[in-house]
Amino acid sequence: MFLAPVVVLAILYALGTTLPVPALGRGYIVKFELPPAGEPIDLPKVEGPPDRSRPLIVIDAGHGGHDPGAQGQGFEEKELVLALARALRDRLVAEGGVRVALTRSDDSFLVLAERFAIARELGADLMLSIHADSAGSEDQVTGASIYTLSDDASSEAAARFAMRENAVDTMNGVPLSGQSEAVNSILVQLSQRRVQADSEEFARLIEREGQGVLQFHPQARRSASLAVLRAPDVPSVLYEAGFISNEEDAKRLASEEGRERFAVVLARAVRIYFARQSAQE
Repeated sequence: MFLAPVVVLAILYALGTTLPVPALGRGYIVKFELPPAGEPIDLPKVEGPPDRSRPLIVIDAGHGGHDPGAQGQGFEEKELVLALARALRDRLVAEGGVRVALTRSDDSFLVLAERFAIARELGADLMLSIHADSAGSEDQVTGASIYTLSDDASSEAAARFAMRENAVDTMNGVPLSGQSEAVNSILVQLSQRRVQADSEEFARLIEREGQGVLQFHPQARRSASLAVLRAPDVPSVLYEAGFISNEEDAKRLASEEGRERFAVVLARAVRIYFARQSAQE
């Protein structure tokens, strides 16, 4: 009895007959944009001095392409943060001594994994991801926030990278190839702890240098499980520049004066961070 449907289908197939299939749902396709498997990532141009010994910061403007990010007050997040990224790049290049690369310099789309992969491939010393927040209808919420990776997310990311990086020769100068998975896990976790401490240091510098110049949210320093911050060997901070849902924040972020203030503060924080790192070597 249970095999009867199978037998019927086999007979129909042998006779070249097909059963009608309802059309409902056949025209719907769900697509997910992922990096091409096995293909190298297109690396962006590195600007600044040609001396590769100079520190490199990768600046990541969030969203892009078909992903506008937050929207409000007639603005789109992807456009505001790209303008901020360009302003910071131009400031750092003009002041000299620091190399700079943007993950995207136009309205292109990158998946999250590509963003920190670019920083790793370039051998970046620091990564700054720039976003703008939204509070929906709560248009009174205002101010910038600075995110670093949470402790739990850091441990999860370290374990994940340890499993993937067995074929890699080194991480932060520590040899990984030829080691057991257990040893690699410990080495990656140690690397992640150092990177997390450096990320916290950069976040503190942004908040310190921005006092009285930038407007911060009352809870300015935060940690979260953010995929873009999970590179185990690149100190990374995500900067939420303000709330696009707030009229004053949105206008400030879109203004030349607002971009200049942001660029001055962040460039100073970057330089102090690199100076301190150099002093520790």
